[in-house]
Amino acid sequence: MNIHLENVNLQSTSGPNHFASKLIKYLDASFDYDKDPDIRLCFIETHQTKFGNTPLIQRLDGIYFNLEQPYKLQNANIEKTYNIADGVIFQSNFNKELTTKYFGEHKNGIVINNGADTDYIDNAPIFKHPILDKHENVWCCASSWRPHKRLAENIRYFLEHSSEKDCLVVAGENGNNMTKFDRVYYVGKINVLQLISLYKRSKYFLHLAWLDHCPNVVIDARTSGCQIICSSAGGTKEIAGPDATIIEEDEWDFEPVKLYEPPIMDFSKKIKNNYDSDYDMKEVAKKYENFLISAKRKLDS
Repeated sequence: MNIHLENVNLQSTSGPNHFASKLIKYLDASFDYDKDPDIRLCFIETHQTKFGNTPLIQRLDGIYFNLEQPYKLQNANIEKTYNIADGVIFQSNFNKELTTKYFGEHKNGIVINNGADTDYIDNAPIFKHPILDKHENVWCCASSWRPHKRLAENIRYFLEHSSEKDCLVVAGENGNNMTKFDRVYYVGKINVLQLISLYKRSKYFLHLAWLDHCPNVVIDARTSGCQIICSSAGGTKEIAGPDATIIEEDEWDFEPVKLYEPPIMDFSKKIKNNYDSDYDMKEVAKKYENFLISAKRKLDS
């Protein structure tokens, strides 16, 4: 099976592009752009105008619903791709429920959670730094820090639940403008290997983002051995693992909201996580392969 990827930049380490790199590694397929494709796998939306007869599969990263942005315009081409796609892969049940609320049910959709490259993680070194050696437990969090990622809540949770011997390492862009605290260290944007090494050094990974879909950082941190602490709002809990700490929030009705004005969390509302999922990229790739083959057979028959 020869696959053409669309709307993918393998030089980028953003969530969708990082996932694409892992998927290519484990899919039993070729990616030869000099040959006609058997199938097209499009991340989020296609920008092509000529489609031909090759099956198109859309992998949805999420859709827009921020009242303070032109979300209908932002969704327009994503919805167009959704309507012409021969199959749709949703990252999480949350992602599927949200999308069908806005775009309607798709004739051929499946939920496949993101996965982690377990071989890569197993072979990655453990992060070493003399500052961390002074602390008993390392906590960490990582994101491109926008308001709904709730860095301030991550830090507040750490300060309220950690011991004086613990530290928190914050990775990612736009985090350095936060108030400085003792035992909280900001390292800015670091590469994937450095992130994995940090996860392997850490006991806890904080991801209290509001209405996130299926964050790759959580999958990678969980696979690296971190216990995940996350919100019940969104799809993160679906990949956080059965030992995760889930902070319960109000159910969302999927109506547009001011995404960058997330509610303050009540950390006393902890619930058991009822979700478990395959997190090995080898298994995730098999699910992708089976769905792609199935979609092609449906069109060929």
